[in-house]
Amino acid sequence: MRISARNQIKGKVVEVTKGATTSHVRVDIGGGQIVTASITNEAVDQLGLKAGGAVTAVIKASDVMIAVD
Repeated sequence: MRISARNQIKGKVVEVTKGATTSHVRVDIGGGQIVTASITNEAVDQLGLKAGGAVTAVIKASDVMIAVD
């Protein structure tokens, strides 16, 4: 896979929760960190996503917000 997005994080699918049209895919990226993606149910099916599968979270955004405690 070749892609221009620079923010690529390898991980493992922890859980896929399907809704009416959209699924939430939780990805363990290590160090106790979980990234959650909202994607269509069709995409989940086409990609064959299921718990335990290896994936790459690709993050492409025009804005990034920073917060401090």
